[in-house]
Amino acid sequence: MPSGSPEMHILCGKIASGKSTLAARLSAKPDTVLITEDAWLDALFGEELQTREDYVSCSRRIKAALQPHIAALLRAGVSVVLDFPANTPGQRRWFKEIVETTGVAHTLHFLDVSDAVCLARLRQRNTTGEHPFTVTDDMFHEFTSYFTAPSAEEGFTVIRHHEAGDDTPEDSRR
Repeated sequence: MPSGSPEMHILCGKIASGKSTLAARLSAKPDTVLITEDAWLDALFGEELQTREDYVSCSRRIKAALQPHIAALLRAGVSVVLDFPANTPGQRRWFKEIVETTGVAHTLHFLDVSDAVCLARLRQRNTTGEHPFTVTDDMFHEFTSYFTAPSAEEGFTVIRHHEAGDDTPEDSRR
């Protein structure tokens, strides 16, 4: 039986900003599950993902399928870490729907990392082959062109994680 109140953790950050690393750390807490979009994308769509449009379409399908399950976990008292990008206002609306329908507490973790650091990490990640998807510099720049930092008007509780690793809580609901 889960103890305490469930919480949903949301991740916002450019490709290779450290979202999955932080997600793994957050999911190590008791009564917490990690749901990773990249694992679902790879298992269900793998080679079909070639363009940004492919990603948007497949991501939308996964979110539609998982939303009731995520809500059920939260209602059952299980905290959920969603390793899905919350990088645009449109993407964040999906997370907001879950928060509003379940009434659970949430934290949006904003990984504020420079393009240079992300690209260096991305190139390293690509050489290891440990990630299911290889992302080129051009793809990074294309996806990053859509990135929008969270704003206070969106109503999320935000913790901003800086490049240096210091975490500065910022409640953007003010």
